[in-house]
Amino acid sequence: MAVAITQTMAAASTSVPLCLKASFKEKPSLNNFDKLVQALKDALGPSSGLTSDDVDVEHLTRLMTEYQSDEVEWSRFAFGDASRGYTRNLVDEGNGKSNLLVLVWSPGKGSPIHDHGNAHCLMKILQGNLTETRYAFPDSSTSSSSLEPKPMQVISEKVYRENQVAYMADELGVHRVWNQDPDNFAVSLHLYTPPNVAKGGCNIFNPETGKKSHVPKCGYYSAYGKRLNE
Repeated sequence: MAVAITQTMAAASTSVPLCLKASFKEKPSLNNFDKLVQALKDALGPSSGLTSDDVDVEHLTRLMTEYQSDEVEWSRFAFGDASRGYTRNLVDEGNGKSNLLVLVWSPGKGSPIHDHGNAHCLMKILQGNLTETRYAFPDSSTSSSSLEPKPMQVISEKVYRENQVAYMADELGVHRVWNQDPDNFAVSLHLYTPPNVAKGGCNIFNPETGKKSHVPKCGYYSAYGKRLNE
């Protein structure tokens, strides 16, 4: 569903020597989404995570909240695939200790119940609505075959609408996110720090038993606006 955004500039005057044209070439101006990406990077600085002393979670949340979604600005990152629950599209790797992704959610589909690999996540809805169901973190004994499996305990369920922002971390539990709309894609922006899931994977959970399975790597469907080969 990615929309190609192309811009053309008027040809340079032939009176300008060819050797000087490059130096006169104007840099494209940043749109508000680009400015948000830069502001998040600047706010994180050399920090190792959202909970470190030099990072203000409320400030990061405010930056994401203040941005008003404009499809023209972020559509170049939004690659969807209806055969999947969702796609992970890399926008920026920041300072190497965080990453910023555009997730495109297929109609009527979503994620399994999962943790965040001891990372922190801010999620902003760019298009459509997304439903988040939070669960209590299963007790480690749940996976033991000697104990009767128990369904996972639901803590809360909330629908997030366009331009709303949510925060999630493992100390708050585990969750699943899904797009209830049977006809339309939904799009969200996610800031993860540190980028543990991209490097080491995450755990997914069976809602009926609480049993967890490790997904060794959660890769990208596209990076910097270009589809990746799988």
